[in-house]
Amino acid sequence: MITSNAPGVRRCIVMMALFAGLAASAFGKPATAAAQTEWCKRLSPRLPGITTASCENSALQPTGAVSLRGFPILMRKTPAAKSAGSNDKEPVRILLLGGIHGDELTSSAIVFKWMQWMQRPAAQDFYWDVVPVVNPDGLLAPKQQRVNANGVDLNRNFPTPGWQNDAPRYWARATHSDPRRFPGTAPLSEPETRWINEEMQRFKPQVIISVHAPFGVLDFDGPVKPPTRFGRLNFTRVGVYPGSLGNYSGMHKNVPVITIELPNAQRMPAPAEVQRIWLDMLAWIKVNVPKQDTVLAKRATIVAK
Repeated sequence: MITSNAPGVRRCIVMMALFAGLAASAFGKPATAAAQTEWCKRLSPRLPGITTASCENSALQPTGAVSLRGFPILMRKTPAAKSAGSNDKEPVRILLLGGIHGDELTSSAIVFKWMQWMQRPAAQDFYWDVVPVVNPDGLLAPKQQRVNANGVDLNRNFPTPGWQNDAPRYWARATHSDPRRFPGTAPLSEPETRWINEEMQRFKPQVIISVHAPFGVLDFDGPVKPPTRFGRLNFTRVGVYPGSLGNYSGMHKNVPVITIELPNAQRMPAPAEVQRIWLDMLAWIKVNVPKQDTVLAKRATIVAK
């Protein structure tokens, strides 16, 4: 029986139930509405133009992976329309990532915007695997930071060949040991990069879109023809870095990586530009990334298992 301290006890019970729901969701179980609201209440104030309601409408689910500080890595899968897989071809699989660097707020916000349009005809030919906030600890730090809670630049932590020698040497010589670009002590040392690597093996994307800021260009790594322009963003080589996702996937796994560098990390592009980048991206994928034969795709899945 609850006695004189009833309000305090009730609050404790409610909080315990909420955290139990959050913990259960963090292991890949479907998220409760309370858990989704709690996550979005923390994320949305950091993201320009994203409200708690629009975050909740994204219907993100926990992947089973969590950041170092215990925030779940959230994802939404949006399968292609049934007609997209006709003629013995599988729909193109797209892995869309935002917020690898926690201080590039627009890189997550624009992904939330695009998620609202994935049920429209232009996007329904594709199978989407979307992670709008890869680095929640960087985003949610008291002052947003590029690195994760371990102080590691996640976009230098992927296992490119020769990483053990090349990544530390590049960090020391080219960046003068800039702490914002520390590659970590070993490739895939971080839970966030380990999860992305595992998801690449599970999902087998045919193209990866990674959104960053604030260089205002397109970069590209991979075996197909690069895009020339999305919206006002023109194709410009930014560079090849040990441990980067573009280097790892595009150059060594032959899965194309488009790096979209928005022009401002804090302020979103105009709504018309957000839409133009999206439509240009879809048009490029449709022309340049071929669908996979259904039989070959099934064989690849069996081998992966």
